[in-house]
Amino acid sequence: MRNKRKLLIEQLDQKLQPFSESRKVLVPERGWINTIRTTLNMTMAQLGSKLNITRQGVNRIEESEANGTITLNSLKGVAKAMDLKLVYALVPENGTIDEFIQVKADELAEKIVLRTNQNMKLENQGIGDEKIAKTIKELSNEIKREMRKSLWD
Repeated sequence: MRNKRKLLIEQLDQKLQPFSESRKVLVPERGWINTIRTTLNMTMAQLGSKLNITRQGVNRIEESEANGTITLNSLKGVAKAMDLKLVYALVPENGTIDEFIQVKADELAEKIVLRTNQNMKLENQGIGDEKIAKTIKELSNEIKREMRKSLWD
């Protein structure tokens, strides 16, 4: 099961790799539809004709994209009408899925170990910084290997 999970993570990272540079892309303030349409010197009426909607309908679509309320189906429809392709993905803010999981495992392990050590200190049984760091690393590796659901709490 663990090898299967590791393989799934590797495959997902491969699928997302082409999107790694997308983190650098800044969405235009008025949205992609408006930006591309105006760059192509296409009027709202012309795009509306392709979509079988009015100029006002195009304006509403552009506003909904700029506001972040547009649906994926609407974006697909506009892209198709403009002879473009909608590209869609969810990517980690930094790095790969594997690295994302590692960060979450590290955070959870540190939280668990430090909380446990705090309780031990109250009983005069605390451990030193070197032992804490080693314990965090070991627990982090175990959490990642097991893909504990508590990673996402």
